[in-house]
Parts: sequence; structure tokens; C-alpha cells
Amino acid sequence: MADRRLQVFHAVAKHLSFTKAAEALFMTQPAVTFQIKQLEEHYNTRLFDRGHGRISLTPAGVVVQEYAERILGLSAELETRLKEMTGEVAGPLLVGASTTIAEFLLPRVLGEFKSSYPKVVPRLFVANSEAVQDRVVEHTLDIGFIEAATHHPSVVTDVCCEDELHVVCAPSHPLAKLKTVAPKVLAQYPFISREPGSGTREVIDQYFLKAGIRPDSMQVVMELGSPEALKGLAATGLGFTIMSRAAVTKETGHGELVRLPLSPRLIRNFSVVYPKERFRSRLVNTFVKFAKDRIAAAQAE
Repeated sequence: MADRRLQVFHAVAKHLSFTKAAEALFMTQPAVTFQIKQLEEHYNTRLFDRGHGRISLTPAGVVVQEYAERILGLSAELETRLKEMTGEVAGPLLVGASTTIAEFLLPRVLGEFKSSYPKVVPRLFVANSEAVQDRVVEHTLDIGFIEAATHHPSVVTDVCCEDELHVVCAPSHPLAKLKTVAPKVLAQYPFISREPGSGTREVIDQYFLKAGIRPDSMQVVMELGSPEALKGLAATGLGFTIMSRAAVTKETGHGELVRLPLSPRLIRNFSVVYPKERFRSRLVNTFVKFAKDRIAAAQAE
């Protein structure tokens, strides 16, 4: 068990707020302040500068933060390894996923995994790919499932499976009459786009650039942060969107939307990201293998 004072310090350093740290640790603010004061007295130096309603780390605080992260990480690893000596797959599992994966692929996977390993307690954080990667880097998630290549030097990427993106529009839209559609044709119609930071948005922008079309030259009528919102707006006929074919299986089956392959095809990888240089528990490794097998099977349907 790591020193409680270090755990409190790490929370305050992360949030740069005694109030937010107290909330995250389920402590009172005076108790947090007392723990920090004890740590400062122990090292005989200030760890935070306080003033004008804000706090910041002192040079000594920066050093303590670096060591605190390593010490807390080793402490968590020790506890995990000792628990694994029992041979059980159990405990909390902190998973992050970008919206497409979280909404259309992971719920079934998590449910089946929980049934197979009832002592596991999964927690799912849903955001765009960039936000999920940030949480993995911060070590507040064990793993993350994202829709684009990672740019973080502090994470390791493992390809999970392939996913094809299709043009999606209302049955009444002019594009619905086509069998496939080329990027230059799309430039003629209003486009409903994902928001900046989205892995899907990044992949689509790169696809247009490769086709000689500047993404900012597209007729973007709206940017949305959810696949469900994209589908709902596309169904009104306001414009077309581009999204994972796995996200519109139900709507196309009911005739509410039409999906068209791009020409050339637009295929991306779903990836799993881990914190670099961090021990991966049996629980994490077991879940990743389970999830990769289930997601790949779902994509092949």
C-alpha cells in the first residue's frame, strides 16, 4: 500500500485543486489540506504555490509528482500481481472507448465478459479518440479503444481489427441512387461531419486529402460529436455523413438510411492503446484478447 500522503498529493497535483482532489478521493477538503501539509513538513519544503485562488507545483513539487506516479504505479502493480497468484481474474477494469466502438461494439463484449468473469467490475469511459488517449496517458484508464492512429509517445498501440467507413444518407438523397461514390462527387453535396478530435474525423480528413480535396473545402453544414446524432440528422435529408458501416446496420435494414461504399474504399483500423512501460495485468490481457476476438467476429458479420 502506497503512502496515503502521496496518493493525496498526486490527486491535488493532477487536478491543481484541493476541492476537486477531495471530491475524487471522497475526502473533505480540510483532510486533503492536512495530508499535504504533513508531506511538506516531512520534506521540509513547499510543494505547491498558492495565490489568487489558484495553485501550481513548485520545482520540488514537480520532482515529487514524478516519483509519486512511479511509486503509485509500482504499488498498484504489486497488489495486482499478488492477487493474480490466486489464479482469479477479478477486480476493477477501467476501459475507455471512442463513441463508435462504445456505442455499437463494446456493450455486448462487456456483457459477455462480465458473464464469463463475474468478479470483474468493468467501468466504461466514453469520449472521442483524443480524449480516450489522454486518459490512458494519465493512467486513469487501463486501456482504450480508439478509431485512429495514436500520436502520443507515451502509449503503445495494438491493432484490434479493420472497419470500413461508408457514406450514409436518407433514401431520398440524390446519392442514394448510386452503388458507390467517389470523393469528388461528395464535394458537391452538404456534409454532416464529426467534431475535431474524433478519430473518425481524422481518418476522413486524410482520405479527402489523399483524393486531392481539402477538408475545409467540403460543404460542412454541421459538426456533431455522436454517431447517433449523425444518423438522426442524415435521416432528415439535410446532408450525407460518413461513418462506420457497423453503426448503421439496424437503420439500413429498416430502410431508414442508405449506406454506400466509397471508391476507393475507406478502411481504417480500430486500435487498443496501453500506457507505455506499465505492467499489464492478467485481467487486462484477458479482456483485450476476449474483446479483439468478439469485435473482429462482429465486424465480419
